[in-house]
Amino acid sequence: MSLKHAVLAALLEGEASGYDLAKIFDVSVANFWAATPQQLYRELDKLAEAGLITARVVEQERRPNKRMFSLTEPGMRDLAAYTAAPPRPSAVRDELLVQVQACDGGDTAAVRGFVAQRMETSRAKLARYDRLREWMLAGRDEETYLDEAERVGPYLTLMRGRFFEEENLRWGERALTVLDRRAAARDGATADATAARTATATATAGAPILTGLGRGGAGLDRAPERVTASPTVR
Repeated sequence: MSLKHAVLAALLEGEASGYDLAKIFDVSVANFWAATPQQLYRELDKLAEAGLITARVVEQERRPNKRMFSLTEPGMRDLAAYTAAPPRPSAVRDELLVQVQACDGGDTAAVRGFVAQRMETSRAKLARYDRLREWMLAGRDEETYLDEAERVGPYLTLMRGRFFEEENLRWGERALTVLDRRAAARDGATADATAARTATATATAGAPILTGLGRGGAGLDRAPERVTASPTVR
């Protein structure tokens, strides 16, 4: 997929300015194709030069003039041909997952924090997607909307974004449970080992030190024997 076709698809909604398209990408396209406003404006210029979109200038009082973009017939044909071609396999490259895989040999506590941060990001995205979903439904239930709406593509991609973030939360909760349980087990083992060492040291410090004992402790608590001289034999 290229940014070209993402822009053409966004213009299926109708005529839009570069600013409008940037808002559309930020709200409803970012969950599957991210682009900065600068990238969008460059792509719009390329598409206009290729004849796939048209641009008209709208004069504004007290504000800079703006350009409004819309699809052309060649643009529609290009987009139709694009949807007929098989998509390339997607590849996942997630640095957090690399850190999770390496956590047993690294800073597990830090990785746990990164997982928790990812979950917070997912919650924020879900809240934004839910607001967009309510706006799209406009009081209708989902099935009614899907039957009556002029276009369903934007809603289906929104559903995919919601499912993706919900799965992120389920995975994150499971990962935190496992990491916390293993950390508690390690802390418990460390505490037991420390207690055992302390008990051994205490016992050693309080033991009596016995000296001058014969084999087997002979002579312990025995009164000293009286030694007398034997008579002289003449």
